[in-house]
Amino acid sequence: MELKENQGIPRYVILMMAVMAGVSVANLYYNQPLLEMIRTDLSVTEVKANLITVITQVGYSLGLFFVIPVGDLCSRRKIILVCMSLATVFAAAIGFAPSIQIVWIASLFLGVCSIVPQLFIPIAGQFSQPQNKARNMGYVLSGLLCGILGARVISGFIGDWLGWRWMFIIAALLMIVSTGISLKLMPEMKRNFQGSYLGLMKSIFLIIAHHPRIRLNSVRAAFGFGSMLAIWSCLAFHLAGAPFYQGSDKVGILGLCGIVGAVAASSMGKYVPKYGIRNLSIIGASLQILAWAICFLFGDSYVGLIAAIIIVDIGMQCQQLSNQSGCIEEIPEASNRANTIFMTTYFIGGSLGTFLAGLGWSHLGWTGVCLIGALMATGSLTISLASKH
Repeated sequence: MELKENQGIPRYVILMMAVMAGVSVANLYYNQPLLEMIRTDLSVTEVKANLITVITQVGYSLGLFFVIPVGDLCSRRKIILVCMSLATVFAAAIGFAPSIQIVWIASLFLGVCSIVPQLFIPIAGQFSQPQNKARNMGYVLSGLLCGILGARVISGFIGDWLGWRWMFIIAALLMIVSTGISLKLMPEMKRNFQGSYLGLMKSIFLIIAHHPRIRLNSVRAAFGFGSMLAIWSCLAFHLAGAPFYQGSDKVGILGLCGIVGAVAASSMGKYVPKYGIRNLSIIGASLQILAWAICFLFGDSYVGLIAAIIIVDIGMQCQQLSNQSGCIEEIPEASNRANTIFMTTYFIGGSLGTFLAGLGWSHLGWTGVCLIGALMATGSLTISLASKH
């Protein structure tokens, strides 16, 4: 079977893409509840442990920029299968890593290979019937978000039960199963670009130069993502100290709060045409600033942390789906390249937020993390208020 543009996608394919998006993106987030355990086991500093998350996100950004555009040039089905197969290898490598340096290297390449969801989202946008595009993209994004929150929950419990290494061995086994399912169910699609890889990459910079809305949507969403990841990058360290003194399982439990964001994403698509990208971006950034105020004032209580996590996540979903769908609809004939620009910028923002939050933690503790998160959200809000779209 071959999908045709704007002609619709079978429901089982949408469901498969949503599930596989969750399983693939989970590879980026398994490490977050385990940072304290990895730090202790490998005898490294908190800053070095925090770099695992940063490097994974950098790898994801590299994959988004250099691999995702190939989906317009080559068979997307083959790219998906190759990425899933390689992710199996690098997840296992982390599980058996004898040093932090091996963890860093394997995490970089695991990040590169975990870009599969960002092939699925443009597929949903390009091949769905026009009236179903935002809805189907929302379904895939919901699957992705369930993978993110599921990764944190499962990782926290597996880490506490079997140790952090077993989490990555299990992740490798999940990728083997996912590869088999995708091989069986993933249809073929026509290519969007005729030419060389070099010409394809040059076209990305032409799109950046000639489509200011894509630049705008990408940058303000990136600040919002950096704000959201700031809380998760240091939460394990925060819960390990006073007044909590808790392990990775509690970080995982708090990950369940993200289900609210997943539910929000599944219904957010219908509000994009109604309220517009700019308004949803302003709402999302404002919610994140509120969340960081709660984190600062009530971050020493579970109630405060839960409220902040829920609000910062909903704020991020307001920004991501609206801005991402705007980028893809801006230039549907180059949907993978438009999504590459958006997601590369998005994860650069996430990496920046994670890195700066780590520095904030090392110098000012939880107050420093709150400051960084609030500044990232303020950056997104400022951009939206200064723009017309």
